[in-house]
Amino acid sequence: MTIRTAPPDTKVTARMWAILAVTLAADILDLLDSTITNIAAPTIARDLLGGPSLIQWLGAGYALSLGVLLVVGGRLGDRFGKRRLFLIGLAGFTLASVACGLAFDPTSLIAARLLQGAFGAMLIPQSFGILTSVFPREQLGRAFSVFGPALGLSGVCGPILAGFLVDADLFGLGWRAMFLINIALGGLAFVAAYRLLPAEHGDRSVSIDALGAILLAAAMFGMLFGLIDGSSNDWTATSRTAMVAGAVCFALFARRQVTAADPLIKPTLFQNRGFRSGLILGLVFFAAVSGLLYVLSLFMQNGLGYTPTDTALGLAPLAVGIIIASIAAHQLLGKLGRNLILIGLLITLAGTGLVLGLALAVGTGVAPWALAAAILLVGLGMGTCFGSVFVVTLGDIDPSETGSASGSLSAVQQLANAVGAAAVTTVYFHTAGPGQAHALTVSLMLVVAITVVSLGLVRLLPRHAQTEQQH
Repeated sequence: MTIRTAPPDTKVTARMWAILAVTLAADILDLLDSTITNIAAPTIARDLLGGPSLIQWLGAGYALSLGVLLVVGGRLGDRFGKRRLFLIGLAGFTLASVACGLAFDPTSLIAARLLQGAFGAMLIPQSFGILTSVFPREQLGRAFSVFGPALGLSGVCGPILAGFLVDADLFGLGWRAMFLINIALGGLAFVAAYRLLPAEHGDRSVSIDALGAILLAAAMFGMLFGLIDGSSNDWTATSRTAMVAGAVCFALFARRQVTAADPLIKPTLFQNRGFRSGLILGLVFFAAVSGLLYVLSLFMQNGLGYTPTDTALGLAPLAVGIIIASIAAHQLLGKLGRNLILIGLLITLAGTGLVLGLALAVGTGVAPWALAAAILLVGLGMGTCFGSVFVVTLGDIDPSETGSASGSLSAVQQLANAVGAAAVTTVYFHTAGPGQAHALTVSLMLVVAITVVSLGLVRLLPRHAQTEQQH
């Protein structure tokens, strides 16, 4: 007698789509708040009398705390339950947004941005686990395929919305409306998440390397503080001491990863040449393009006299290029492997070189259409590299280490955003004396140099991505 078992239910219900919408909303909130200060930073600095250091901290502070705590946030979700951490992260992120909108001086705003990033680190890592527990395995690819277009559209529309809110000065709020709008967005997402997300208790046996996280946070904060304070205050003893302390803490963090029972980053990963190379390439490349985006926004507003809305529209071709190239790269990655990254870096280099040529040739007299064409080319290069770098880096990682490796790469991306935003804008402000076009020229030369260094790392990557990593 043959016993027939019922086939597994692979139907996607309306509730599943609603849960997908909630997790997607959290990622969109993170994306919006990580990019809006690119547009509004000059306006905020003028309003709060913060100067260049505030502009640097607005982006770097958020990315710093998000990057440092991202792996910890994932572990906390495993230990205490992903639903609980998602709700805590979303509530804290929304309240921190309110604190940003109500900030009364540079210090209070920077502190609120650090809090935003910290709660974002609790929120963002939970989405993958929640969706894998809700959707049938056969439908996961379909669910995750929604993220790319949705986040891409948000990348285009978010900065434009930010620019509009700044220029519209709704209720006299000015730039504050960018953050206060999260009361509605975050509040609605929290109510939906509370009602929809499935309960689970977590695994209390999961360990968290708190000391490692503290050392990494101290290291990155010390080095960033030293860099930003030194560039603003002519490298006083305070800034130099902060950088030395940061370097010491980073050495202690590296030592901790070898000695801890359950470190944030598995030491065996660093024995893999492809992973080491991809980690360095990701750090260098993302730092370069993060700084590039900031100085382009500064040049448009301070050099070309663009309004925040004009600046957002001027940078929109970059997001369009990223979307187009990301879709194409997804199709080509299996065939081209690491060569696709080389192509992306060369396109990025060509676009940056074109912007550099325009700055050298016509300075602040550059035509909007010419600048838009160059920025589109940069976006095509970035979109080709963004997903490809990490997927190829995981190409010869042992499957048991994929989770740790993926978390490490995501954290490195955020930390690179923080370092790049601080370093490249430091160069920009220090060379702005002869004019905005000169500052842009020197900054772009730095970006070009960093991108050229990245080219040399491509041949050290795995030749191909793991088949199972490509969805």
